Amino acid sequence: MEEKVLRNLDIMAIQRYQQNRYPCLFVDFIDEVVVGRSARGHKCLSYNEWYFPCHFPDEPNVPGFIQSEMLVQVFLMTFLTLPGNEGKKTAALNYNVRFKKKLVPGMRVDIVAELKSYRRGIAIGSAVGYVDGETAVSADFMIGIPDVLNTFKPKVDK
Repeated sequence: MEEKVLRNLDIMAIQRYQQNRYPCLFVDFIDEVVVGRSARGHKCLSYNEWYFPCHFPDEPNVPGFIQSEMLVQVFLMTFLTLPGNEGKKTAALNYNVRFKKKLVPGMRVDIVAELKSYRRGIAIGSAVGYVDGETAVSADFMIGIPDVLNTFKPKVDK
């Protein structure tokens, strides 16, 4: 079977596949998706981001939950691009995030995500965010698609 590859997805194209919207869309561009396998994207950190003036005014940096979301939103593209998953809601089942470097205005975070397994609406994989080629943040994920998971629930007669 031939691999399907998507390239150069801008904000509008990303929003066709996932439900995140401003101010909670934390990826600017998806460079490439190998559907069902991997995705590469990036986020350019501008001081105009809503969270910098409050986190922290004297030393702005990206909050940890936003770093996690940047990674997971690229990871989502690995399986929400599979046939039938486009635009479906997702739910976090498990995150394990490791922070290596402070992210500040002016940085570009390049994110690489890998899907290790997708079965019955549960995606397992990882993502790494790089700044200037160095690992800044990494995470392992387990994400569910409730609509798909519900099809596997046993039917109960009342």
